[in-house]
Amino acid sequence: MALKARMAMSTDFLEAFAKLPSAQQRGIRTLIAKFEADPRSSALNYEAIRAARDPKMRSLRVDRDYRAIVLQPDQGNTHLLLWADKHDQAYAWASRHECHVNAETGAIQLYAPDPNAPTPPAEREGPADSGPAGPFARLKARQLMRLGVPAAMVPEVQAARGETDLDTMQARLPPEAYDGLFYYLAGDSYDQIVRERETPAETVDPTDFAAALLRDDSRARFVLVEDELELEAMLNAPLQKWRVFLHPSQRRTAERDWNGPVRLLGAAGTGKTVVAMHRARWLARRARAAAKILFVTYNRNLATDIRRNLRQICSAEELERIEVTNLDAWVYAFLKRRNYESRIVYGRDESAWQQALGFKPDGLDLSDGFFEAEWEQVVQPNGVSTEEEYKRVSRVGRGVRLNRKDRVKVWRVFEEYLLQLMDKGLKEVEDAYRDATALIGAEPPQPGYSSIIVDEAQDFGAQAYRLLRSLVPAGRNDLFITGDCHQRIYGKRTVLGRCGIDIRGRSRKLRLNYRTTEQTRAWAARLLEGRSIDDLDGGRDDNSGIRSLTKGPEPLLRFFDSPEEQTAAIAQYLQGLDGVEDRLANVCVVARTTAERDRLAEAIRQEDLEVVLIDREGDEHSVAGVRLATMHRVKGLEFDRMILASMNANLVPLKAAADAARDRGESAIAETRERALVYVAASRAKKELLVLGYGEPSVFLRQAQTSRL
Repeated sequence: MALKARMAMSTDFLEAFAKLPSAQQRGIRTLIAKFEADPRSSALNYEAIRAARDPKMRSLRVDRDYRAIVLQPDQGNTHLLLWADKHDQAYAWASRHECHVNAETGAIQLYAPDPNAPTPPAEREGPADSGPAGPFARLKARQLMRLGVPAAMVPEVQAARGETDLDTMQARLPPEAYDGLFYYLAGDSYDQIVRERETPAETVDPTDFAAALLRDDSRARFVLVEDELELEAMLNAPLQKWRVFLHPSQRRTAERDWNGPVRLLGAAGTGKTVVAMHRARWLARRARAAAKILFVTYNRNLATDIRRNLRQICSAEELERIEVTNLDAWVYAFLKRRNYESRIVYGRDESAWQQALGFKPDGLDLSDGFFEAEWEQVVQPNGVSTEEEYKRVSRVGRGVRLNRKDRVKVWRVFEEYLLQLMDKGLKEVEDAYRDATALIGAEPPQPGYSSIIVDEAQDFGAQAYRLLRSLVPAGRNDLFITGDCHQRIYGKRTVLGRCGIDIRGRSRKLRLNYRTTEQTRAWAARLLEGRSIDDLDGGRDDNSGIRSLTKGPEPLLRFFDSPEEQTAAIAQYLQGLDGVEDRLANVCVVARTTAERDRLAEAIRQEDLEVVLIDREGDEHSVAGVRLATMHRVKGLEFDRMILASMNANLVPLKAAADAARDRGESAIAETRERALVYVAASRAKKELLVLGYGEPSVFLRQAQTSRL
């Protein structure tokens, strides 16, 4: 008996499907069902395409005017849906494209060779002989194929003269080929790129599409439809490709057994949270019945967004095994169940702090800011609670030196603060973390967690990581930590190794930006050029080698003489948007402070435009209106268009923050944090970035090209 036909779909097909009229989309659904039931049905008009570049391509009838292009495999029963369009356009597409299994990487590749490029002799292994040698000419055909280049496109690549030629070929190359060639141009060695690819050790059968579909490079572009529910989920949201398709480097990180904690770094837009969510699903499918996966992030907005997105990729059973929360909320609930008597304060209790500052020692010229910084960077992160502990604790990185006698005098301030908190029945959140860790050590929660996933890892401090370490036994798949210290906007620093989290040999970095255009990414990255950024474990991180998959307009920088002129320009821009893709809900106006955000919101309302404020509860996507938020509130979100408004001196960087930093002797640290805040806001833009202001521009923009209107 013949095997039932199976259907796999490419990302190109899903993009084409999303553009079809609704009637033809319904026709595609019917077509798939009929094909899987009986691929020989006469109603399908399953036929060869005479003008197709690839002889394996076939046509399927959607209706009188539309056709789907499918690949008939050389062997087996797994067919590939590649494209759908009007009859003539679909056939023209088939005349330009080929689909083969790369004999070196084992990946299924869909690509469009240059019809005018010469076909090399089959035996040729070296570069072309004519003309000056380009950067890829030194690579043999087999080496280029191992980088992902289809055999048919080897001559074009060998003839390429540099990045401009490569960019011209990008749309026609398989993505993994463009990635490999880009990094080779950027200075990565051939061996390094191939080693990261983990090409198959076994001999590849280029006719076996079913086996090729299981490889990571194929799964980045093709998905095998296993059941009707999965098919409907894909066709209902065909452009949300993150739900199904992962870059091979993302998939290799998310879907594997790790023998201990993992750290995943990556610049804004590289898909760290997507990897973390797929990691959660992968673990949930393998968790024992009673165990849960804890997914923690920094604030409620992010937790809400992650919870919503997990519902799009997980089954109900998988969701039951994943607990998503921000860590403060988890600690509060845990301590409440344990009848915790103290009230948690998020920040300092100012009256107690002012009382403690009355104990500042005479003879030591130390500012109030010094004591604030000492408390935040030395005392709390290290859990110092006695004078003896303070005399011994490391103060590396603090600008003011203190001998042992000085430390005794300084400790009186902290001792008084602790006494004041005790009298009031208060605990700072770091103390609550520490108390929770102690309770867990004495009596672990039941049932326990089999794995913990940490998102926005750069925003957690040492006490948080000690708590997380105590929550899950050390071992296989215990901790998965994702972050980017370029996005550190809350000032907390930690070294994972000092918190009992050993990541040696289990560190990865994502280098492809999926969200922002290359122009926006480069502009945002320049804000932090030359700044010392850590890697969460005592080393240094940089964003060299990061690139975006898409191109777009350069960020538009404009300054005005008054806030009213800025508002008028924003309104004119918003009113000029047209179409579903440009609806106001896809635009966010961002300001540095809540007061400036609210002033802008009222001014935009006066222009008869709907406004939605993003607050602590996050963004309700279904509500119409342009979004307005502070820079802190857009962290973790994304919009087609971002407008960074009121980028003025004294607002960016915030004057109050700069003054406080000078008092603490931390001007450089504070400026990096303010720059990181603008970097975070700018990197939320998917298509376009506008940077606007009035009066004197922010110092951060002095090196940027601005124009005054």
